[in-house]
Amino acid sequence: MVWAARAEEAQQALEQLYWNPTINMYDIEIPCPDGACNTIFHYWWMAHAVDALADGLNRTGSAAYRNRLDAFYEGILQRNEGVWPNELYDDMEWMAIAWLRAYQATGAEKYKAAALLLWEDIQTGWNEHVGGGIAWQKSQLDYKNTPANAPAVILAARLYQAFGREEDLAWAHNIYNWLKEKLVDPATGFVWDGMNRTGDGSIDKDWKFTYCQGVFIGAGVELFRITGDVGYLKDAERTAKAAGDELLRDGLWPDEGNGDGGLFKGILVRYLGELASVSAERAELSALLERQGETLWAQGSDAARKVFSTSWGIQPEERVTLSTQLSGIMLLEQLAVLEKNGQTSTAQTEEVQS
Repeated sequence: MVWAARAEEAQQALEQLYWNPTINMYDIEIPCPDGACNTIFHYWWMAHAVDALADGLNRTGSAAYRNRLDAFYEGILQRNEGVWPNELYDDMEWMAIAWLRAYQATGAEKYKAAALLLWEDIQTGWNEHVGGGIAWQKSQLDYKNTPANAPAVILAARLYQAFGREEDLAWAHNIYNWLKEKLVDPATGFVWDGMNRTGDGSIDKDWKFTYCQGVFIGAGVELFRITGDVGYLKDAERTAKAAGDELLRDGLWPDEGNGDGGLFKGILVRYLGELASVSAERAELSALLERQGETLWAQGSDAARKVFSTSWGIQPEERVTLSTQLSGIMLLEQLAVLEKNGQTSTAQTEEVQS
């Protein structure tokens, strides 16, 4: 299993190079001698690290991932002053999604409790400025964006699937309908970032991020899984095509930097992988992801350290942020899932050889 082995190598690099036992969290970059780099608490980066650990646990069943999640839970909680909520609704959504996945992988009730507590707080972000939607942050309730709404659909839909509460499904539908009406280009399906940031109702159409495409794709996939309504699937497929038309350059997703942007295309490929699991276009989607993975592994990774570049087509520098490493892991873990399901060329080759 080629992709599974590569995903494990990248996860081991995360463990060996980034884990800081003195804070029970990951360093935000390497090198980071004596934890000196950790001047900022990147809450949402840590949420995606939880999600990546859940990927590893689901793939391997290893107690090492289970134990790391347990320590990580305590580290994040302590760093956030003993509570889970923060000021940013999108951050909380990612943390809730991650702990829900950790709960489903482990059965640990504290993870479920964290996800539900966060979801209760997230719902307070919905208001009638610009006709609805969840705000980006508590101090700017009239600014609404895709990052604060599409992950909320994913979360609400997964909570409904997990616990069967009809109100969660109603939230998922309402948020999705608002988002599609306000921030999805009706002509192409490309997803805009946000609206009313400057208080004049304008839409940030020039902010073209892989992140926004990925989360809308994920939202559509979740609602399709629940309802069987192919309209949601068609929305996701249309956005995936628009993302490729607008953002692919020489077959690769763009370099979006090593700060928050380091996570953006990891989020896109995670949800493209989810789309590949349900779409009739699965072969094309899987091939696109595999091309990204092959290029990352051959050109965008440090062979010795197994760390990744912000561009998946060039060698990384000595400094590699946690956000950038997590995106590479997300790609490899999605390919490992596709490989397990027989959807990659490596899996098909192995099947023929066996």
